[in-house]
Amino acid sequence: MPAATVSPHRVAVIGGGPAGLMAAEVLAAAGVQVDLYDAMPSVGRKFLLAGVGGMNITHSEAKDAFLGRYRERREEVARLLADFDADALRQWIHGLGIDTFVGTSGRVFPTDMKAAPLLRAWLKRLRDAGVQIHTRQRWLGWNADGSLRLRGVDGEQTVRADACVLALGGGSWARLGSDGAWVPLLAQRGVTVAALQPANCGFEVGGWSALLRDKFAGAPLKNVSLRLGDQPARRGEFILTRDGVEGSLVYALSAAIRERIAQGGSATLHLDLLPDRPLDKVIAALSKPRGSRSMAKHLHGQLGLDGVKAALLRELTDAAQFAEPSALATAIKTLPLTLLRPRPLDEAISSAGGVPFEALDTSLMLRQLPGVFCAGEMLDWEAPTGGYLLTACFASGRSAGLGALAWLKSQSAP
Repeated sequence: MPAATVSPHRVAVIGGGPAGLMAAEVLAAAGVQVDLYDAMPSVGRKFLLAGVGGMNITHSEAKDAFLGRYRERREEVARLLADFDADALRQWIHGLGIDTFVGTSGRVFPTDMKAAPLLRAWLKRLRDAGVQIHTRQRWLGWNADGSLRLRGVDGEQTVRADACVLALGGGSWARLGSDGAWVPLLAQRGVTVAALQPANCGFEVGGWSALLRDKFAGAPLKNVSLRLGDQPARRGEFILTRDGVEGSLVYALSAAIRERIAQGGSATLHLDLLPDRPLDKVIAALSKPRGSRSMAKHLHGQLGLDGVKAALLRELTDAAQFAEPSALATAIKTLPLTLLRPRPLDEAISSAGGVPFEALDTSLMLRQLPGVFCAGEMLDWEAPTGGYLLTACFASGRSAGLGALAWLKSQSAP
């Protein structure tokens, strides 16, 4: 950019995360005056948090597998990604002067692994294009005449705009701005909103023993696999918490786990502590004479199984199983782990639920509210971590911006 203002229109963008900023960029590039409002003291706060430990911006996975990550909303998200997919997102980032690379897991990162330089470059480009960013401005809904209500440090103000893009996030990490306060505001205007639920979240068990909780809470279980029902096992790592489990492997299954709990009150996964060793090899190793050694030492000597893995094995088996090699080997390969409830929404990395695609037209405009568009995590879709969340947020912001442009043009046509 920058672009000269060639349009008489003014659009308000509510929300300064990736979706809102992308909508603002599209609109400003077309010469529209854009005012972006955010309730927090600065924009992009959750985006910056996502960059702690490495800014995973997208994923290099093949298209079909990539789209499959969006589960039942695959078709709708595919439309958003049709002309702004992972490759296009990488090229867009390169246009900001930020190089990217593909990690060993297929995840895509900026070369410096940081979110802040990308955000700084982006905000400079937006401001150079004429985007006006207003912080500490909380959206309160609409006045009777359709104007927007916003409350800032100096009190409430009325904002009039020709169109509005809502990109208010979901319901997780309220301290960073995604507090779900928009849900009743849309409901008041007749928009049906699916209840916000935790996604990419941890889960609770019935209660660990004091020994396991006090000694191993926070410990990672690496190189394991988890299977839920008849779904294929997923391999990776997760973390034992004081209340249950969390981490990337659990997050990858969180939607299915949450649904199973909703249906039956609990979800039982099967944990393979040694996915590289077939059951018969584990049985053979444990069947070797152990002499005077304890079973714990035998596990360590024959299988290298100790620490948190051995502790969790002991936690979830009874004395008879633990003493019998064949039963113990079966437990090592298919250890049942029963989860009872997800951790609270505000702790989740992201949220499910939100504005259903059925409430929107193909340009992401609310059918109930012409001229009002929605984007980002406030839409009813979810995806695992790995860059899929951010990719769809960027793409939906772009789609909403393009939709707003098309709608403004249609309103101006004679």
